[in-house]
Amino acid sequence: MNIKQYWDNAVSYTEYLRDAGERLGNPKDTQEADYAEYYRLGIQRMNRMWEKYLPNSEQVEKFAQKNFRGKILIISESWCGDASQVIPVVVKFFEQFEVRITYRDQEPSLIDNYLTNGGKSIPIVIFLDEDFNEIAHWGPRPKHGTELLNKHKANPEEFTKDQFYVELQTYYAKNRGFDTIEELLELL
Repeated sequence: MNIKQYWDNAVSYTEYLRDAGERLGNPKDTQEADYAEYYRLGIQRMNRMWEKYLPNSEQVEKFAQKNFRGKILIISESWCGDASQVIPVVVKFFEQFEVRITYRDQEPSLIDNYLTNGGKSIPIVIFLDEDFNEIAHWGPRPKHGTELLNKHKANPEEFTKDQFYVELQTYYAKNRGFDTIEELLELL
């Protein structure tokens, strides 16, 4: 796997947001048209999280002690609910480093190397050293989000998909990226 190839073809957060708007306003295929509502929600959530998220000073200090000198590559798609909550936080927290985004559904796709229980769940955040070697990866959501998903999967009649989505989005809104950054810092 040549991860540098994916890095070279990846986009900035600004380009990612612009592309999401273009896909919403000008879908290039049936899937993009069918996902219009998800693109709209994703853009809304990313903008809101960008405005609301403020890096925690203790986490900033903890990160400074890590002496990280690399790059961050994220596998994502702008229609993804988890990605819309995670990516603005990661980009803002690690703003002094290069952060790029590669699309899950492009070919060839990097996601096949980062499957979650056999699925192409996103986002996946990959920490790279200066020579593009992987240091660690994380994703697709904070542990609490995974616990909510597992609760739904264990008893979908009692904890419905709608309840799962409401609780997950409420968690993201209240937590404001703290758990995401905490878990990322644990990996470094």
